[in-house]
Parts: sequence; structure tokens; C-alpha cells
Amino acid sequence: MIDEKMFGQVRLGAATSLVIAVCIVILLALIPAVHAESGQPTVFIESYTITPQVLAPGDYGTITAIIKNTASSATIQESSGATSGGGFTSVKSVDIPVQIDSVSLEGNGIIVISNSFNQFGSLGPGQSAIVSFAIQAPNKEGIFFPEIWVDINGGKNVRYPVTVNINAKSQVLRAPTIVVTKSLPDSVNPGDNFSVLLDIKNAGVLRAGQILMTINTSSSSIGVKGSNTLVLNDLEGGLSKSTTIDFITDNKAPIGLQKVNLFFNYQLPDGTTQNQTEVIEVPIKGKAELGFVTVDTNPPRLTENTPFDLTIRIENTGTGEAKQVSATIDLPVEGKKEAFIGKIKPGNDAPAIFLLEGAKAGTIPYILTITYTDDMGEHVIKRQMSLRVTPTDITGDIVLVLIVLAIIGFVGYRYWYLPKVNGDGKFPWERKS
Repeated sequence: MIDEKMFGQVRLGAATSLVIAVCIVILLALIPAVHAESGQPTVFIESYTITPQVLAPGDYGTITAIIKNTASSATIQESSGATSGGGFTSVKSVDIPVQIDSVSLEGNGIIVISNSFNQFGSLGPGQSAIVSFAIQAPNKEGIFFPEIWVDINGGKNVRYPVTVNINAKSQVLRAPTIVVTKSLPDSVNPGDNFSVLLDIKNAGVLRAGQILMTINTSSSSIGVKGSNTLVLNDLEGGLSKSTTIDFITDNKAPIGLQKVNLFFNYQLPDGTTQNQTEVIEVPIKGKAELGFVTVDTNPPRLTENTPFDLTIRIENTGTGEAKQVSATIDLPVEGKKEAFIGKIKPGNDAPAIFLLEGAKAGTIPYILTITYTDDMGEHVIKRQMSLRVTPTDITGDIVLVLIVLAIIGFVGYRYWYLPKVNGDGKFPWERKS
């Protein structure tokens, strides 16, 4: 038989428990709820540099690393409470930073002078931070691998080894190293085509992968035949390959050394990319081309033994400036037979003037010699020429002589012959009258 008093206590205890449960539910509803929208962020060592790249035993240096939060948009959602339907009454997004407790460097044979950043702080999504460690090289040569330790509060810690070269010369060229040997003409005339032979060698030990070469000319007057980008594929350590690049130029290509940039992009064995720039210096040199335009004389019609001027106009039809231009002729006459002109720019002409004494009648051959210099060197041009000289016209002289002779004959006949024959010097018709 159940005691009524005990039964009343049981009912009272159940009622109390129900009230407590209802209160707990109400309190839980009033507490802001947190709803995670993404996974926890992580960090990694984005890159590092060692200064100097190769240390001598006992030398001091630095290791600089970039730590980055890989989460680009990690967030959580906070709510102010739940509705009767089970949803959130209000929601907002909050970025999740990663809390870094410390960053340190474990030497592993390297002497670490400053090795710890305690209470480093938080790093937001996509953010990065730079840390530097002072180190000292041990008194022995070799390759050492100190580790950067990143301790994360509530996350996965990071251990990242770096490579330090202590005067290990045999190891310096183990990484892929592109060496380019260029063969090109000693000079290129504007408007001419030319080719450049490239010998591309991997002077390292490891493979250079997916080599891509991009060509960029510094002048619009110089262009590449075909594509500006060449895919050279992989190149194992110690091996080389050759390729030829064909270029074109126009007549306006600037004189002097014109630069052509070669941009190399290739992959290292660890998957990172390496960039390298090489320069081709193209020697653009102008080439002058001289010839004569006109040949004139003054007077235009030459006669025997008459002084005259000979003018020969010399034209430059090339792409370079002609300097120290002079001309000579070997005519068999007296006078000034050498003319100094000086400079003739492309597309211009200049006169060579010779002052000469009279020449004999006939067609006289002679040689015109032009000497000049340009960017290509010294040049000599010879041209076979001729000069036409007409004989002197003596018709007037003959007529004059005949008149003089006639006068002399008349005077002799009148004043010498007739007086001698007739005695009185009269003409026959005078005597009849």
C-alpha cells in the first residue's frame, strides 16, 4: 500500500523537474546560437628567402618567410536566438581569424640568433605576415635544413624546412639555371631581315620544366617572323637545345644598338616557377649608297681649248649617312680635279664642282672616283665617264683672212703692178677715156 504522503512527494518532485526543464529550454532559446558556415582556416609558408644566398662558415645571415592564411573567406554565422519555427531571428557573418601562438626557427645545425615570436597574434582570411630570423652559419660547409615552426591555437601546427647553403659550391648549380648563348650578324642594315641563333643550356643539375620563351622588341621597326612566344618544353640538367629566331626590319629602324628582350619562364622540380630575362642587342647600322644624278658643264656646249666648269651631282639612295664624301676625275686637262663634299644624308644629293681649263676636241673618256665612309666602313666607287668637246669654228677667221688677202691683192695690183706695166699706174678703162 503506497503511502499518500510519499506519493505527494513524488508528484511534487516531478512537477519541480518539469519546471526546471522548461526553464532550461527558455534559457537555451535566449542564448545566441552559433552556426559555422565553413571549415577552420589553415596557414602555410608562401615563400622564403635567404640572405645571402650562400653563406661562408661562421657568416651571419637572415631567413625571411611569408606566412599566409589559406582561407580566403572563412566565416561563421551568429544568431540572436531561435524562433518558434526553428529558424534564427537574426543572422550575421563574422570572419574566422587563425590564432597563431608562436612562430619559431629550429636550427638543425644552423645557429639561430633570434628564433621565436611568442604570442604572434591572429591572421585574417587571405592575409599574410612576414617574419625574419637572424642566423649564423656553422664552421663547416654543407647543405642544412632548419625548420620554421608555426604553432596554431586550436589548429594544425606547421613545420616547414628551408634550405641553407653553407659554401657548398657543388650544390649552387644543382637548381635549374638557364644560360643563353646568342649568335647574330655583326651589323644589320635597316630594311634587311636577319636571324639570331640561340643556344639554350640548363647549367644546373635538375630539370627545367615547361620552358616558355616570350620575345619583346624595343622598336616597332623590328618584328619577329611568326609567333612571339615559343614553347621549348623540358630541358634536363646539363643539356642544351638550339632555336633560331627570324626578325624583319623596315627602313626606319633606328641606328644603333636596339634591344630585344627574351623572357624565360620555367618550372623548378618542386613545382614553383622561375623567371629569367635575357637581352639581344641588335647592331643596326646604316648603309649609304651613292651614285650620280646629273652631269652638267658651263658653258653647256664645250669647244676646244675653252675653260669650263664640270658639275656632277651625287645622290645618297641608302639608309645611312655618307660621311667624308669626296670625288676626283682624271681628265687630261689642267684645273681643279678634286671636290670635297662632306656629308650626304639618305635621300639627299650634293654637287661636286670641278673648274677646268680648255680641252682638246673630241670625245674624252675619264673615270669618276667617289670615296666615302658610313657605319659599315670605307667605300670607293668608280664610274666610267666621257666628255664631248667640239672643234673650234674657224669659218669667221677664214673669211676675214680672205678679205684681208683681197684688199692686199687690190692694193698691190693698183699701186704696184699697174705702175710697173703702164708707167702711169692708170687702169685700162681710165686710159681709154
